[in-house]
Amino acid sequence: MDIVAAYQLVGSYRGAAEICGTTHKTVKRVIERTSVTAAGGQRPVRAPRPSNYEVVRALATDAVTAGKGRVSAKRLLPKARAAGYTGSDRNFRRLVAQERRRYRRVNGHPRRPAVWAPGEHLVIDWGVIAGVHVFCAVLAWSRVRFVRFAADEKQDTTLRLLAERFEVLGGVPGVVLTDRMGCLKGGVVANRVVPTPDLVRFATHYRFRPDFCEAHDPESKGLVENLVGYGKDDLLRPLMLQQAMHEGGTIDEPAVTAAVLADLHAANEQAAAWCMQVNTAVHSETCAVPTERLTQERELLSPLPSLRLSIGPPPVTRKVDKLATIRLGSARYSVPLRLRGATVAVVTEGPNVAIIDPATGEVHAQHSLVAPGEASILDEHYGGPRSAPRRSVRPKTAAEKQFCTLGPAAEAFIVGAAGAGHTRLGPELTELNTLAAAHGENVFIAALERATAFGRWRAADVRSILAAGTGTPQPRHAGNALVIDLPVTPGRLLSEYTPVLLPETPTVATVPVQAEASS
Repeated sequence: MDIVAAYQLVGSYRGAAEICGTTHKTVKRVIERTSVTAAGGQRPVRAPRPSNYEVVRALATDAVTAGKGRVSAKRLLPKARAAGYTGSDRNFRRLVAQERRRYRRVNGHPRRPAVWAPGEHLVIDWGVIAGVHVFCAVLAWSRVRFVRFAADEKQDTTLRLLAERFEVLGGVPGVVLTDRMGCLKGGVVANRVVPTPDLVRFATHYRFRPDFCEAHDPESKGLVENLVGYGKDDLLRPLMLQQAMHEGGTIDEPAVTAAVLADLHAANEQAAAWCMQVNTAVHSETCAVPTERLTQERELLSPLPSLRLSIGPPPVTRKVDKLATIRLGSARYSVPLRLRGATVAVVTEGPNVAIIDPATGEVHAQHSLVAPGEASILDEHYGGPRSAPRRSVRPKTAAEKQFCTLGPAAEAFIVGAAGAGHTRLGPELTELNTLAAAHGENVFIAALERATAFGRWRAADVRSILAAGTGTPQPRHAGNALVIDLPVTPGRLLSEYTPVLLPETPTVATVPVQAEASS
């Protein structure tokens, strides 16, 4: 309308183009189209120009149909070039995308939004990052989320965490929906999943129905898939980064994974705190707080059974030996000394070993799993760290007993002589006892102490020391440094030591005097 008004004002194409900021050809085309329309005619319609990829559309259609909508344009482009396609790679990708959308529209699974009923569905799934497994569960109607960490995805671990989920909820939903995870799937017959006997026993005990989604169909449990990604990005990755900074700042995946798995209890405490935080915030889809909706949904949950089911194989029992240890997998693990001779239960969970009381469930000791042939010994089980081995002196013969009655000096002399390899020590003890009787016990003990200090182990050496008497020098170790206050003298400046040049004195010329010759 601006172009038409400008043309009516100035009456020329170029003038109207200059006013509207366009070209005169555009003004001419608009005016001609407007005049035709005003005269009651139809606007001219441009004939559609075929795309350059229409020559290979049949090829793309057949390839997408044969590949069930998963063929890529990159793989199909060489065949299109050979069939005569001369356009750009971008246009061909556009063609393949059109055909893939057409195939999915015809052959895709028709879907509709899920309508969840209160107390009906609990959806569970697993995720993993660098060996740390994440168990996620969502109560479908209230959207209450549950996240825990584990070292594996075995059936016992899954059922144990599912039982913990029921305990936290305070009830049991009607259906537990999961994908076809191998730990819970006993087989598939005519696309019907057969659950494992342990899962059937577990579901019967808690009174719920296990359900499995279609194969390769994660959209049927998308709300837990979102929780898996959310838990890994917002909880597990910061936890591993925090552990890496605690280990020294170097991101070493095996070391960080081992550190997280070594203390799963602390990691799960952080996961519980994280769940409390996200469950008390407003959910983006329901626009409600999940914990508030849970108070309404809990009334429709089935009550928990009065007896809790024992999950997994029964714990292994071991008898504590006289060393206050138990053996498991050809390795030793220590327990408190008071349990020697008692029977304890051993539970292995990932990299950790727990030794508990089979009657009360009290945890006596916790160890990290070690390799066969190794031992995990805790000092607090034995009252403190282990002291160095000490071989005490135990006299047997009459001469040895008589010599050892002299006390610690005699024992130190025997230990030193044995360490020095003095093979004549045994026969010389009789001579040493004679010297002790001759010189007196106190004098002889002093001689033994001097002989031990100077490494003299023969009886003749002790006799020489006794013969020297008290006149022998008594060397002592160096004492503390002697500190003496020295007198302070006034100092002098360096300028005072500058040499002084004396003034020059005039020199007198001397004439040599020749002696007169005698006449």
